[in-house]
Amino acid sequence: MLGTMFVRYFVELDQPFALAEPALLNAPADWIPGIAVGARVRGERLLAEVGFGSAVRVEKLMQVDLSPAVHVEAKLLLPISWHPACDSGLFPAVEGDIELAPLGPARTQLAMTARYTPPFGLLGRVADRALLHRVAEATIKDFVDRVGQALHGRLTRQSA
Repeated sequence: MLGTMFVRYFVELDQPFALAEPALLNAPADWIPGIAVGARVRGERLLAEVGFGSAVRVEKLMQVDLSPAVHVEAKLLLPISWHPACDSGLFPAVEGDIELAPLGPARTQLAMTARYTPPFGLLGRVADRALLHRVAEATIKDFVDRVGQALHGRLTRQSA
């Protein structure tokens, strides 16, 4: 797709895949939307910090959608997307996959590969190169870090 941008980020979990997988899939709707909202807020804060958004209202409610998980080779993919709940010129829809893959018997890689098309056509692509892609990267990083923390918290509570 012309103009589509890609972002990828990953973390390693000190948990075996056999424990991380059910922790990710067990009622994700209970915890992923709150994490996505937090990631969006971080993105808005970054926009404000660089002076983008003082004249533009950046508060947007995002709708998060999850599709059924799919096993591909040795990893698990959980398709996810989020988009503004109402019309938004500034925030693009994001589609991607949360990925879990074993890194040996006691470690798991948690990653997200996401794609989005910058808003506003050519002007949006120029702004994306200058600033918005860094905001997208920071948002995805924050999202993955928080998913990792949530999984760690779930696994810690389960083992206690």
